[in-house]
Amino acid sequence: MKYRSTRGQVRGIPFSEAVMMGLADDGGLLLPESIPTLSADELKQIADLPYPQLALNILSRYIDDIPHAELKELVERSYSTFEHPDVTPVIAKGDVYILELFHGPTLAFKDVALQLLGNLFEYLLAKSNAHMNIIGATSGDTGSAAIYGVRGKQGINIFILHPKGKVSPIQELQMTTVTDDNVFNIAIEGTFDDAQAIVKEIFGDLDYKQKHALGAVNSINWARVLAQVVYYFYACLQVQKLTGAKEVEFSVPTGNFGDIFAGFIAMQMGLPIKKLILATNGNNILSRFVTKGDYSAAEVHHSLSPSMDIQVASNFERYLFYLYGEDSARITAAMKTFQTDGMLPVSSEELTQTQQIFSAATIDDEETLKTIGAFSKETGYTLDPHTAIGVAAGKQMRTGSCPLICLATAHPAKFGAAVKQATGDNPTLPPAFEGIDRLERKLETMPADIEAVKQYLDRHVLT
Repeated sequence: MKYRSTRGQVRGIPFSEAVMMGLADDGGLLLPESIPTLSADELKQIADLPYPQLALNILSRYIDDIPHAELKELVERSYSTFEHPDVTPVIAKGDVYILELFHGPTLAFKDVALQLLGNLFEYLLAKSNAHMNIIGATSGDTGSAAIYGVRGKQGINIFILHPKGKVSPIQELQMTTVTDDNVFNIAIEGTFDDAQAIVKEIFGDLDYKQKHALGAVNSINWARVLAQVVYYFYACLQVQKLTGAKEVEFSVPTGNFGDIFAGFIAMQMGLPIKKLILATNGNNILSRFVTKGDYSAAEVHHSLSPSMDIQVASNFERYLFYLYGEDSARITAAMKTFQTDGMLPVSSEELTQTQQIFSAATIDDEETLKTIGAFSKETGYTLDPHTAIGVAAGKQMRTGSCPLICLATAHPAKFGAAVKQATGDNPTLPPAFEGIDRLERKLETMPADIEAVKQYLDRHVLT
């Protein structure tokens, strides 16, 4: 399996090189040159596999330059850190199925990908006797999951930018209380989009990227998306066994389009998904695109679901590549147009094509709180704000002809203030959070200025 860039100037590279490259050297995003498909019989054959074995089965279809036995060891080590034996259990609650993705070290869905990615990085760097400096931006959960994925690992320093005061207190504590020598936290005086733009611009400076051996852990890294594809297979196959349904629907809270794009890939692989329901908060560039064909940037507003406070979705270019008929020249032109005009062109035919796969809904803070409260009363189950957005959108947009699976992206204790506002009670604090506010912290604050960030990197990168 070889990989190519959405912008056409990078192609024919193996998985290992794609992982280490992160953002393609031409500024595009990396994708496999083909998407493997599974027949109905093959789906039946893998339906009863435990999660690590299922992951190995799916991942090995895209990874052919790591020996099978070594890939198996990497996968097993990655998911041994999860507290639940099923890794991503599926639980029936009311008239929906909840796919719990928060049983990893930082209690968020990002762990599913970043525990694996951290081990991949360490493995590949050791093979080549090399080092890496990871830089990424986070709107909440990616930062802590990335840090926990590589903390203390040899040959890796990690630099994570987050918008100052715009992540939840627990999210900030999870990042800043990791004081390993190879971990660096930067609070940017601006929005997540400001932080993400700095990271993208730094990666776009190829000389600087190569000089400092920069790598990416954001969902621009294909390995992140690939790891997330697995839990769509796991959840669908589990629910099919429980219900006998021929198809399922997924409702996915998303801001960067990475999590739902993994569902799109699973669908292209032959997983029987009837519809992918895209759920956003008030920062709704993605739901506006699906409902109206309007992909235009707007001001970011702080919400109760801060991990989705995004107006420029980093992974959307990957979907656009397929929507544009894999036309790299058109992608390149469209992304330049978006950079200058803040809008992306799409035809009515392409909008119709999108709506055959996706439906979408925007859920504001008021409805988020109502959903948390009502779901708690009806089922006794506590949703975090992001998951509540997925549940609310799913209930609005489901076709009703097949089971609905809602992705639970974070433990509710990560957003305790919102949960208490909605239910009147504080969520149960997991052991991982006990005493976290009393730990030593490590943090730098700086303006949303690329030169300031570069100067900081220059002082602290591995060389």
